[in-house]
Order: sequence, then C-alpha cells, then structure tokens
Amino acid sequence: MSDTRVPALDIALVGDSASGAPAAAASAAARTNIFDFDRATLERFFEVELGEKTFRAHQVMKWIHHRHVTEFADMTDLGKALRAKLEARAEVRAPQVLLDKESADGTRKWLIGMDPRNAIETVYIPDKGRGTLCVSSQVGCALNCTFCSTATQGFNRNLSTAEIIGQVWVAARALGNVPHQQRRLTNVVMMGMGEPLANFDNVVRAMSIMRDDLGYGLANKRVTLSTAGMVPMIDRLAAESDVSLAVSLHAPFDELRSELVPLNRKYPIAELMDACVRYATRKKGESVTFEYTLMRGVNDQPEHARALVKLMRDFDRRVQMKDAAKVNLIPFNPFPGTRFERPGDEAIRAFQKQLNNAGMIAPVRRTRGDDIDAACGQLKGQVMDRTRRQAEFRKSLQGQGGVPDAA
Repeated sequence: MSDTRVPALDIALVGDSASGAPAAAASAAARTNIFDFDRATLERFFEVELGEKTFRAHQVMKWIHHRHVTEFADMTDLGKALRAKLEARAEVRAPQVLLDKESADGTRKWLIGMDPRNAIETVYIPDKGRGTLCVSSQVGCALNCTFCSTATQGFNRNLSTAEIIGQVWVAARALGNVPHQQRRLTNVVMMGMGEPLANFDNVVRAMSIMRDDLGYGLANKRVTLSTAGMVPMIDRLAAESDVSLAVSLHAPFDELRSELVPLNRKYPIAELMDACVRYATRKKGESVTFEYTLMRGVNDQPEHARALVKLMRDFDRRVQMKDAAKVNLIPFNPFPGTRFERPGDEAIRAFQKQLNNAGMIAPVRRTRGDDIDAACGQLKGQVMDRTRRQAEFRKSLQGQGGVPDAA
C-alpha cells in the first residue's frame, strides 16, 4: 500500500503536557472527549453530568467502538434532545492518521498524530486465524533500553486513555473490524512505544474498553501488557486488572540485563521474578511470557541459554505449574545507529534447541513488517523536545520508585 497521508514534519506547536492529556484545540477545550471514558466513567458522565439513564451510555459506546461513528447527529437511536446535550458537552475526537503503510507481508503501520509535533506508531500483524494490534502507551520512552529504537528518541509524555484506545479505533475502522461479528482484531498487545506501567491509570482504563463487550469484546487473555519490569506496578496490575503479562527480560544475568535494560538496576532479576510469581499465582492456570531479544555475541551464547533455562524452571517450580513460563525468542531487528546485530539463523536455532531440549516452550518470533520499520523494537514515531522532558519524567519516576538513579 502506498502512503495515504503526509508525514507530520512541520506542524506548528500549539501546546504540550507530560501528564497524559494533550493540549486540545481552543474550540474543543470545554468539551469532554468520550474516548477517555470506559463503561463505568461514561455511565457516571451520563447520570451526573447529563441527567440521563446509563443505558444511553451503552448505546453511545456501541456507536463509537462497534460502528466507528464519531458524530452524535448520526447516532440515530438517541433522541434529539440528548444529541443536543452531547454536542454541547462532549465530543468523539479520534486521533489523526498521518501515515498509513502496508508491508509486503500484510503488516500494516499507522503513524498517528497525538498533538502538534508528536506522533506515535501502531502496528497490525495479521496471521492465520488471528490479527494482533501492537499499541503504544507513551510518546517515546524514558527507560533507555539500549537495543530499542524508541529509546533513541527520548520521552515526551504519557498518552491519555483517548489516545491509547484511539489507536484501536483507528485500526478497527480501517480493517472493518466488527466485534462479535467480523473480527479482524483478535489480540491487542501493549508493546508499542513506551512503558505501559509508567502510564498505569490511562493504560488500565483503555484495556478495560478493549475487553468490554460494549468496546472491542476481547477476552482477558487476548490483551497483553508488556513491561520492562516496574515491580511495584506489576503488583498493582495484579490487583486492579486481569490481562496477560509479558516481561522484557532479554538477559538471565543482572550485570548484562542492567546494561541492556537500565531499570534492572532498580529492580534486579530476583525481585522481578518474585513479582512475576505473585502475578501468576493470583489465579489458577496463569502463565507469564518472557521476551528475549537475541543479539549477536551479547546474549545468544550457550551459557545464556543454560542460565535462562534455570531461571524459567525455577519460575515453574514456584508457580507449581508446568510451562508457567513461556519464552518468546525475538531476533534483533536492526535500526540506524545501533551497535547491536541480529544473530545468524544457525545461532538462533541452536539457542532455541537448547531451550526446547530442556522442555521449554520457546518459539522464535517471525520478523514481520521490517520493510516498513514496523518490526519489534523498530517503532519510532516522532518525539519532540525529548531532553528536558525525559529528565523531568525520569525524576518523577524515581520518586515513585520506577527507574534507577543512573541509566
């Protein structure tokens, strides 16, 4: 597919925020964006702010998320008086698609404008019997993982709930997805730009909409949150949500992991694995996926495989379930300026064989969308004014116990 929109390169900067709420256009400043509401908050808005019954909120959710309608005037089962109230008090403001590209293998990437001069990327990966959407949670990322393209752009701000669920809406509309009927989106993974647990409230609210029958109707296990290892927030996620957990591990030793994932200096592997055990044991039959990006000569040697097997076996023992730990092996996807390289196919197969021979589930993730820079670790988007905001955001996270003092 050829590009359908021009890239966001020279857009005048109107405003910014690090809190997760972007600067709105002046004409829309007084109106509430309904994309920010999950079922519970939308019901309260209808009851308290509009004086309406909660079933009206349900009708509006279906119009937005099932039928992709954003104009209240087109919501024909609402009365004229209610539509007038909604026009005065609310809006359905979807994010702007700046670029739409399709890979030769069917992978599709959208560059989506979040505010003037900032944009994120969202990727759809089709496969036999499933379609997975990779969703971003922040403009950039402050965690500085050394092998990730997103980290090279620094951090600007958190995304609002509207901007997170708006990515799902954009993809659903473009793909013709109809929940419970014509389902093109079967899975959502919070594995795009940013650390989802650093934007906890907005991400959890967006995932609630993804799993709601009035939203996108996805089963809990089909929504996956991936984290670099914010241990306190993993525990909070276990208490407040019910989704699948994936952990960006990438190394079985603390010294190496601290080099690749600086957050490990704050929460070393032992503490991270303790949190994963707590997450997995909160209900019967729960597994955790551990993501392991293979980099030539860095973490792809036999000693790394042996240590990874030991770590995963110990996890299974503590959870008291076979295959409680699942490993996704991800061959490194190069990007401009990186010092890391993808291992050869023989080395990848040898590493996988070592894990398989130990009885572990360890599929190699097939590279998808690399011809449009949509492969794992390649998402970049457009992040402005990163230096000052990254420092400020890291300072706030240190206050929450989220990142190490030095990275």
